[in-house]
Parts: sequence; C-alpha cells; structure tokens
Amino acid sequence: MIKTKNDYLHYLASDKRALGIESENIIKKIIAPNYIWEFQKRLRKVEYYKNCKSNNLIGEVLHNYHKIKLRKQALKLGVSIPENVFGPGLSIVHYGTIVINSNAKIGANCRIHACTNIGASGGKPEAPQIGDNVYIGPGAKIYGNITLGNNIAISANAVVNKSFEEDGILLAGNPAEKIKTIDIKRIIKHI
Repeated sequence: MIKTKNDYLHYLASDKRALGIESENIIKKIIAPNYIWEFQKRLRKVEYYKNCKSNNLIGEVLHNYHKIKLRKQALKLGVSIPENVFGPGLSIVHYGTIVINSNAKIGANCRIHACTNIGASGGKPEAPQIGDNVYIGPGAKIYGNITLGNNIAISANAVVNKSFEEDGILLAGNPAEKIKTIDIKRIIKHI
C-alpha cells in the first residue's frame, strides 16, 4: 500500500517496468497514447491521495478529482479495479472486462489479462488474497475466501475457488487443479 511519496514513486516505477515502458515521449503520448499506462498512473495517484493526503481539504479535493477521472478511464477501458488492491509492478496486458473486488489483495508483480474476475462468493465480503509474482491468464475466475501463494501462474479460463498456498505452481481447469511446478520468471520477464 502506498503510504509515502517515495512509495508512490516506487509503485509508478515498478508498474512502468512491468509494462515494458522505456521512456515517455511527449509526441508519442499525444499521437498514440498508452491508455493502460495512463490508467495505471491515475490509479496510483488516487491511491496516493487517499492514503497520504486525505487528511486535509486540498488532498481530499485532489483525491476526489482523480477518482472521478479514474472512473471515466475505467469505463473506457472496461475495467473495474478499486484502489489499494494491487502491489507494485502491476501489468494489465490488455484492457477489457477486468473486475476486481475491493476486498481482494494482490501482491507485487501481478500480470493480468482481459476477461478476468477476482471476487467474493455467495454474498460474503471475503475475497481472494493473492501473493507476489502471479500471472493471471485471460478469462480466469478467482473467487471466494481463498489464499494463493507466490510465483503462481493461472491458465486461461481457469476457475480458482479453493486455496493453493504452495509456491511456484501452474493452476488450470474448472475447478482449478495444480498441473505442475513452474519457474514464474519464464512468464513474468521483468522480475
């Protein structure tokens, strides 16, 4: 969670590296903007103002302003990602139909694809708690009061509704099962 200005800058740098963005060229930004990077920058700004600056009037106004702008960006991209869910190094690979519950917690270096849902089950408030260095394939559904370990890859269209606390595994199927052990660095290149 972003608690200081240095945390904010660290999250931005980690997200930028995860997305493979080398530098921000102002001309390229105007001609062919990277909408996902713009969304992630705004998400981190909302988190920063909520966690660090909401104790004064100006900070609260800026938080609300950026939250409204973030909501508009989210609608255009088809994503629903609340603040303070993802750790640093978030990489949204493609925009479109990503829905995350506000009670979910996902660690550092998550690579997430389109048509993914991470949420609660049966009207309960508990949502998945997911570790660091996790790859979530397109169409994956992760729900319920479950815990997933570190260095896990979840295959396309997998349905994960029970805990897998073992590190370094591939999950696939409906319902998801452990398929094999893996080296996550072969999938998430920037870690």
